[in-house]
Amino acid sequence: METRQHMGRVVVVVGLPLVVGVDGSRSSLRAVDWAVDTAVVHGVSLRLVHAFLWERYEATEPAIASGRRSARAVAENIVDTAAGHARRRAHEVEISALVLPEDPVRALLGEARNASMVVLGSRGHSRLTGLLLGSVSLAVAARADCPVVVLHDEGNDAFGTRPRVVLGVGRPDTGPQAVRFAFREAEARRWALYAVRAWRRPAQDTADRPPFARDLARRHREQAAEVLEDALAESLRDHPRVEIRPQVTEGRAGQVLLDASRGAGLLVVGARRAHGYTGLQLGRVAHTALHHAACPVAVVPQRG
Repeated sequence: METRQHMGRVVVVVGLPLVVGVDGSRSSLRAVDWAVDTAVVHGVSLRLVHAFLWERYEATEPAIASGRRSARAVAENIVDTAAGHARRRAHEVEISALVLPEDPVRALLGEARNASMVVLGSRGHSRLTGLLLGSVSLAVAARADCPVVVLHDEGNDAFGTRPRVVLGVGRPDTGPQAVRFAFREAEARRWALYAVRAWRRPAQDTADRPPFARDLARRHREQAAEVLEDALAESLRDHPRVEIRPQVTEGRAGQVLLDASRGAGLLVVGARRAHGYTGLQLGRVAHTALHHAACPVAVVPQRG
């Protein structure tokens, strides 16, 4: 680990690159923009990855015979264009480009094993344009070994302003890594951190005796505040310069975080990963955030 100066402040070089999945779509170029700005903030290199099974494609449709460019040439043009786009945005970032003859999900999951984070657009080139979230973005966010940031086609990217990082504090087994990630991002960007814990009173607590119901509601709210305080304690000690704003809000966790994401620069949620399980591993809250949040969403894995 080393430090370097950028715009008058010290940034930490963590060593691992930031990986961006690119496919030539507008969505992936927005992901490149966000990733370049983040690479500058953290002082890391950028790796642009395009994966496509062109060998299978060209085996059935020979490009030379048809007079069209080969699929391999198209793939290389995609990463070259993305690299040029990235260099124009921040020439000081070290950029590499990689073209892989693999399934995109498999390729990005492989790259995630040696990355500080993976950044993706919400939808690439697909016939399924009615979907809110593309299958590649969803699969990578649900299985990657490192944090995955997904940007929607329209939304608040927030660089150049001073917004906030919103952290959803859920169950302890989905949270410690997400908490640390959120603090690091807030500190690097000099943004405030809104740590949000949702709570709901059980159905049996409501109704017949209002004073009794109010006492129970206060108890649930206090318990939620204690959970939030415990979750933040270690990172508060490690990042004393972060402006922290804890919030305890009654309501469904997914909707509470969607409301908090309006005007935010980044929403951070945790996702528990079970050892030996290779399927999608996203909780309901993370799934809701990925599909509907008004800002970029970071899904941070927590190994169980």
